[in-house]
Order: sequence, then structure tokens, then C-alpha cells
Amino acid sequence: MIVQRRAVSAVLAAGALLVTAGCSSDSGTSSGASASASPSRTAAQTSPSAEETPPSKGTVKVVRTVAEGLNTPWGLAPLPEGGLLVASRDEGTITRVDTETGGKTELGEVPGVSAAGEGGLLGLALSPDYASDRMVYAYFTSASDNRVVRMIYDPARPAGDQLGAPDTVFKGIPKGMIHNGGRIAFGPDRMLYVGTGESGDRGLAQDRKSLGGKILRLTPEGEPAAGNPFPDSPVYSYGHRNVQGLAWDSRQRLFAAEFGQDTWDELNAIVPGGDYGWPTAEGRSEDTRFRNPTAQWHTDDASPSGIAYAGGSIWMAGLKGERLWRVPLKGTATSADPQAFLEGEYGRLRTVVSAGGDKLWVTTSNTDGRGDPEKGDDRILELEVS
Repeated sequence: MIVQRRAVSAVLAAGALLVTAGCSSDSGTSSGASASASPSRTAAQTSPSAEETPPSKGTVKVVRTVAEGLNTPWGLAPLPEGGLLVASRDEGTITRVDTETGGKTELGEVPGVSAAGEGGLLGLALSPDYASDRMVYAYFTSASDNRVVRMIYDPARPAGDQLGAPDTVFKGIPKGMIHNGGRIAFGPDRMLYVGTGESGDRGLAQDRKSLGGKILRLTPEGEPAAGNPFPDSPVYSYGHRNVQGLAWDSRQRLFAAEFGQDTWDELNAIVPGGDYGWPTAEGRSEDTRFRNPTAQWHTDDASPSGIAYAGGSIWMAGLKGERLWRVPLKGTATSADPQAFLEGEYGRLRTVVSAGGDKLWVTTSNTDGRGDPEKGDDRILELEVS
């Protein structure tokens, strides 16, 4: 039985205005100026008429709780041999979860992690050649910066000693108590995509020489990838506030979720060299220099983190919003209004990963200092979606 954590707020009447103070949408004290609790969708950036569109309304069924008792889970990486790797933001450890039994085996602690504020051990990704090289990539906050490392995972070694020494792939990403980004993923092109934040220094997002407030595209060795929009630069897109989710659709188009500040959180369709407006624009803008979001939400309703693609829709976790958003797509536009599920039922939701077909894995984030942990938190859920 699903236990309701708290009563779901009534939908605000059109025209009502809610204003509270705050900075980061990930914060329990952050806020948004809201005229409606409903999400807003935008005009298409591309809308191929030949593409099939998903139903305007979807469904979510919680199949089971895969694991419980996780501390500040952040990154989540499915293993091809079965099981899930989970990063603990605050402990700096990586744990393997048996998806059949829920059993947990600690691989080890990642050296050099300096957890404070929103920083710590964040995103995880497996090498595109994982079957042969057994490399696990991790994004973390160190004493001086945010960086990406890779480590060999050897399950034949004793628990707690299954991670090899980290090899630094990329470093120098600005760090702060807030806006550390952290999501990493290998794309269909086998390149490493890295979502960063502007670390609270707004000007970095528009500075193409800075690594803050960007999506970076790297080779697996950490070099700027061939074909990047700016010569000899790892920058793939810019003008971001705090990128927290990366996912590709069935046609290999990249989407990213990011926190807004006072008004709009965003889901963006990413194009090489695109400027997404921060700090000049938050949400939709009439300024033609900036790329408008595919969808936007008031910050109380979302504070988005991880995203995944399944069944023709992007599925987006909400932290402060405490819900899972379904965003049906046609091309890079929404084909219908986004739809919310699990509102308030499991608290803050952090990461969403495809489990194949119509299944998703979703992590809660109630032990991160901004939630209200209950017995069993934090947990991994298996969902069936349409």
C-alpha cells in the first residue's frame, strides 16, 4: 500500500499569485512567483509531422520498492550484468544494489570527495566499453573544484575494496555550496556529456570560457569532442543555471532539465552552441538570442533533477515538487500538457533511469537535508509507465 506522506495541495486558481523568498529551487526554502500551479508548454523547436506521438494522458504504477535505507542517493547506473550502482552524495561511496533482493554491497569510497551543501559524490555513468574495461565514471565535488574521474570496478575483490584508484578525466569545473550540476551520461555518439552549474556566480553561465553553467561534451578521455560548436572547447551549450538531468529520445535528440530561480524551472531541447538564456532569461523569453524551453514549471511544482525517456515521453523527477512529471513529445515540442504523478507520496524525487521498455527506476531524496525522511528512506522504486 502506498502511504500518503502529506496532503496534496489544492491547485491554485488562475490568476492567484504566490511569492516567497529564496535562491535555489532545490532548497526547502526556495520559492517561485506563481500565477498557476499548472505547467506551461511552449511552441515547437522542431515538430516533424511524421513522428508518432504518445497519448496525451499517461499512467504510472509503482511495481515495487527495489531497495531501502540508502543515504543521500544521487547518481544511479544500471549494470549490464544486472544490479544498480548508487552514489551516496554525502558519504562519497558507491553501492551495488541487487535489483532482485534489494541487497546492498558497498564497492568502496571515492577518495577526494568533499561533501558540503549541494556538493559531494553526484553523477555516475558506465564507460561505453564497460564490458571490456569495467570503468565507472563519477562526477564529484573536491576541495577545489567539481571534476570527473573514472575507476575500474572489480566485483571479484572484497566488498569495500572493489574500486580501483580514480583516474581524473576532467577537472576545473567551478564549485560552490549551491549549483554544482553533476549529471553525467554517455550519449549515442559514445561521447561523455556533463551538466554543470554556475556555482552561484551567475555571470559564469554566459562566459563561454568558463565551465560553469554549461553542458560539456568530452571524449571518454576528457578531451573536447570532435564536432563541438566552439573550436578546442568542451562547451556544447551554455546559459544554464544548474543542469541536473540529461536524456536522449528515440531519435538521439538531447534533453536537459535545470533549476530556475524564482519563477521557472525548465526542460530544454539541447542544440550544439545553443544559449539557454541564464541569467538574462528564466523560462520563455522574447529575446531571439536565447533558446526557449520545451516546457517550464513554477519552481514549487518541480525543482527538476534527473530525467529519462520512455514511451515517447520525458519523465522528470521533482525535488521540491515531490512528484514525477510526464512530458509527452512530438519532436522537441510537447504534444500535450505535462502530467504529474506520485504527488507527495514519496517525498523528494532525485533520479530517473530507464529500466528498459515501459519500466523506470526512480530514487527518492529525503535524507539530503531538505526532505522529511520516513522509515525506509531513501529508496529506489520500480515504476511501470505509459
